[in-house]
Amino acid sequence: MITALKDRIKRHWPPLKLRTILFATLFFVAALPGIGAVFLRVYENTLVRQTESELIAQGSALAATARAMWPGATLADPDPNLFYPELPRIDLNSTPVLPERPAPSGPARPLDPAAAQAFAKLHPVMGVTRQTTLASILLLDRTGRITSDGMSYADLPEVRAALAGRPDTVLRRNGDYRPVYALEWLSRAAAIRVHHARPVIVDGKVVGVLLFSRSARTLFKGLYDDRGKIAFGILAIFAMLVLLSGLLSRGIARPIEALSAATRQMAAGRGSAPQVSPTAAIEIQGLYRDFGVMASAIDRRSRYLRDFAHAVSHEFKTPLAGIRGAIELLEDHDETMSEADRRRFLANAGADAARLSALVTRLLELARADMTPHDLDAVTLLAPVIARVADAMRGEDFGVELDLADTLPAVSVPEGTLETILTTMIGNSRQAGASLVRVSATGGDRVALTIGDDGAGISEADRIRIFEPFFTTRRAEGGTGLGLSIVASLLEAAGGAIRLEAADGPGTCFTLDLPIAEPERMIP
Repeated sequence: MITALKDRIKRHWPPLKLRTILFATLFFVAALPGIGAVFLRVYENTLVRQTESELIAQGSALAATARAMWPGATLADPDPNLFYPELPRIDLNSTPVLPERPAPSGPARPLDPAAAQAFAKLHPVMGVTRQTTLASILLLDRTGRITSDGMSYADLPEVRAALAGRPDTVLRRNGDYRPVYALEWLSRAAAIRVHHARPVIVDGKVVGVLLFSRSARTLFKGLYDDRGKIAFGILAIFAMLVLLSGLLSRGIARPIEALSAATRQMAAGRGSAPQVSPTAAIEIQGLYRDFGVMASAIDRRSRYLRDFAHAVSHEFKTPLAGIRGAIELLEDHDETMSEADRRRFLANAGADAARLSALVTRLLELARADMTPHDLDAVTLLAPVIARVADAMRGEDFGVELDLADTLPAVSVPEGTLETILTTMIGNSRQAGASLVRVSATGGDRVALTIGDDGAGISEADRIRIFEPFFTTRRAEGGTGLGLSIVASLLEAAGGAIRLEAADGPGTCFTLDLPIAEPERMIP
């Protein structure tokens, strides 16, 4: 069911801009206090509790006045160190709303004489208080009868609590309520009155009860009364929303849009990585830097592919032209051509075909080298691999000398890759006419593996092109010019590098920079 609901939402979800999502999110968060005030009754509950607090204060003052006016009461100064704060208890979300207060029950009976005397004295005070607070105030005697007419309210739960010596507050429906505002149904306090009963205690006994009731300020009345503050708060929140939306737009939305435009331009073959705005978020700035690195890599790869395609076409064109020429000569002059010429042309075609085969093989090796991922878990001890390759490459007229440090760290290069690199490098020296190759290695943050020979060396003009694919000075001997390119690609895939050292004597010297294995993977 949940999956079906998600699929339905996805089908009907409209495409939205990032700015719209950001502003909508901020607006919703800013509106949460207002939603809570209306639907969670936070604001309205505060208004009702304020009414209860006012009734408690009035009741305390009038109860103290009634105690002072009660016949036979003995008064003493209260202890200045004793305080009895009474907090409001009404909660619109949990307090039940009782029916409208019923009419007092009869018949009217004689009142307690002390209560009647106290009412005569207290009645003017109650009248003045009612004119100011707009609260209904009744004085009941110790049996719950109204001092003005002798009718009884003893059955009301709040009166029973007060006769037992406990002040009590309840919510009751207001039968005289008539809706004023169109949305007043949202206000739970609109049709209720707050009723508060407070005992009058003289000499430790309950001698009477003061019964109060008043309508609380409703939600819309409270909003209207506080309209200035609320309007200022809404304007301040909206201004903050606009400010935050602008900051988020400059920090997130606009940089992403600029990066998207740069991506489209790069896909179309024009443009470059855009400059990141200093107001962009740190993560966006990092994304721009990564995009710049990717754009540079793509640009280098594109140039490499163009140059590589040009070189491949050039390298393949020569042997193919030779093979085509031999075939055309054999076709045109087959009957008149001597056997020696025929064999010579066929030999030339075979040599060109062999060169094409060698080029294809080396190209596959180069492709595998370019696609080889870096094995972070690779751990290879360098000395045994060098010794094994050196033993295999030595011959009667070709020697390999080793000068390895006593303690070499393990390198993060696969063993097979390392053997291929060493075999290629030593083999190149042998094909270049060298009779001795010297291999030395020193450790540190990285391993520096030096391979030098006593061959003819490399001319100054050729040194800058030595790592270019298909560049070779031994084309006549069948060289493809891909050996060093393969070595460079394998090292780059393993996190290493190769460089040609400056010529300070006869021969050639290369230095291979090899990454060491991580400490936790080091072989003891």
